[in-house]
Amino acid sequence: MTYDLFIGDRLFSSWSLRGWLMFDMFDLPHRVHLTGLYSGSFAEDLAPFAPAKLVPVVRTPQDEIIGESLAIAETLAERHPDAGLWPQDAHLRARARWLCAEMVGGFADLRRECPMQLKEVFAGFKPSAQVLADIARIEEIWSAARAMRPENSPWILGTYSLADVFYTPVAARIIGYNLEVTPAARGYCMSLLSLPSVQSWRKQGLEVTYDTFPYPTYPPLQPWPVAAPTP
Repeated sequence: MTYDLFIGDRLFSSWSLRGWLMFDMFDLPHRVHLTGLYSGSFAEDLAPFAPAKLVPVVRTPQDEIIGESLAIAETLAERHPDAGLWPQDAHLRARARWLCAEMVGGFADLRRECPMQLKEVFAGFKPSAQVLADIARIEEIWSAARAMRPENSPWILGTYSLADVFYTPVAARIIGYNLEVTPAARGYCMSLLSLPSVQSWRKQGLEVTYDTFPYPTYPPLQPWPVAAPTP
């Protein structure tokens, strides 16, 4: 029972990273197909999967098409209840759903001003007041979630779950744009980005070259950090 997962460019597509982590981190069988997010063929590539118009898109073994990350997440959790996509504890599971829903619907300024890129650290980026407000909110909900977890763990609710999946691109934005956060928040970001799955995703993304970098850069540019997961 193998799924087909359609993604965009690994270096830049935050939602594709979420979709892929849902499969890779929970050992769900899948085949990856790359769409032309920056090649001009994106609409043509996705045409057979209407009404989906964004990535990630999933085709199930039963030939059903599923778009939108939350819908994909809930469908996979329903179809694979033993995979552990949501926390087992009901209270933690409710909080994880809250965290994911707020990610999907919120932090518009962070997402607009700091599009995900996994190449380098833009040390010269100066965040707006709106971005700083988004970061403050993220730190607030992360701290409240960490207070609920049953044991010392690098993951936001104790065991790795969809909540961690959904905030991995947020971690990439915080690190990639050199945004100031508390040591606890930075440690969580580095734990997410140090996962072998995420490092493999970035390595594959770096194999693609672009004539023009698709987003503004903010020198001085610094190397992407590599660190072991932090509890």
